[in-house]
Amino acid sequence: MRREKEDAYQAWLWGEVLLLGLLGAALALFVTYPSLRDTFELPQLRLVLDTAVTLAAAIVAVLAGVRFSVEGRNLDFLLCGGFFVAALSTFAFGIAPSFGGETVDRGEAWAGMCAKLFAAVLIASAPFIRGRIMRRRRALLWSTSALAVATLSVWIFARALGDALPAMERGEDQPIGVIVMLALQAFLSLIALIGFGLRFRREGDDLDSWLGLGASLALFAELHYVFTPVVSNEYVSQGDFLRLLSYGVLLAGVWRAIRFAEFGRAVAEERARVAREIHDGLAQYLFAISTHASMLESETPPEGTVQRLKQAAAAAQQEARFAILALSSASGTAPFDSALRRYVDILTADGELEVELEVDPELSLAPDEQIEVFRIIQEGLANVRKHAHARRAEVHIGRSGAQRVVVVRDDGDGFSDDEHDAGQGLTNLRSRAASIGGAFALRSTPGRGTALVVTLRA
Repeated sequence: MRREKEDAYQAWLWGEVLLLGLLGAALALFVTYPSLRDTFELPQLRLVLDTAVTLAAAIVAVLAGVRFSVEGRNLDFLLCGGFFVAALSTFAFGIAPSFGGETVDRGEAWAGMCAKLFAAVLIASAPFIRGRIMRRRRALLWSTSALAVATLSVWIFARALGDALPAMERGEDQPIGVIVMLALQAFLSLIALIGFGLRFRREGDDLDSWLGLGASLALFAELHYVFTPVVSNEYVSQGDFLRLLSYGVLLAGVWRAIRFAEFGRAVAEERARVAREIHDGLAQYLFAISTHASMLESETPPEGTVQRLKQAAAAAQQEARFAILALSSASGTAPFDSALRRYVDILTADGELEVELEVDPELSLAPDEQIEVFRIIQEGLANVRKHAHARRAEVHIGRSGAQRVVVVRDDGDGFSDDEHDAGQGLTNLRSRAASIGGAFALRSTPGRGTALVVTLRA
């Protein structure tokens, strides 16, 4: 695992070196030839770019907030806050004035600069902050409210100062304060690049590599702004496209992180389920084998003990086959139909239960549905064997009208509604059906068997 992290970091590092070299060469040409530093009066394109940046920053903030709500890390908390401020400031001080056909006035321009600088501070500090927050929802609610109020306050303060603030003009004749703030943003992007790079080397988190890549693009976007400072909603420069590209990269990275988190959670749940099934099934039979073996050592009459020992060993072997078959189906190494039929063959090999399996060949199941349907049938038939005292069971996977259904029906003892309400180990079946958007129903009558019906999502 450590070797894999080192290889991943080396690959990322060389990619960063190549990217920085290309962007650095482009920046050198940009600085050397002043004719390349032109800005273009394209208010419609600027509005499109600002809208795209706002949406991308807002989505990154939401995804970082979702990740924070799951893991509670300060890193995600700061990323959520930073990109929230970036989205809010771009909308308030870049897009909103365009709705009335107006240009960005002096107060809005300075407020936007300050808000973006604050967003850069939050993002650059994220990789250096460790720890977790316990009360996550409250922290998200209060922080977003506070950041929104702070952004509004900066705007009100800048508007109140009005003409007392230095005027911002198009081109390179900007006040020194504007150049300094743009340079500070570039410096903060460099700090973020170093921080996320070090963090990726230390922890190997895929998200850090994407954040470092986005910081690289943001760094050169800010450097372009230093040489062509534009504080207007009517002009477009080369830095605007680099900024948009950096947000696109960040969006892809955070989305991958969310997907990996969901995959990791699913793996953890599957491991817990397998451990539970081994504990409840295979471990019990192995304990019985150990007990009977101890009885033989204590010179207990071997006639009945040997027979029970053989029965326990056969049951343990069957449980092991069930577990292997279930895992092969879940991992996609066995086709669904064949895996299910093999399971039924193993289940009915001892002749204690007859199972009729009917699968509609025209019916299609999504990969997640295949896994959960296999589990539902497995657990449903296991309950039939253990509790129903049934001689025959039917499994049907097909259609009922326009709906796709899974039915497990037996001719066993059945149970009353009171017994059902008291619980018959069906909680897991309900949760499995719900996890794939299905509806779970159970119909049972004492002495007339039980029917388990799962209606799959449309």
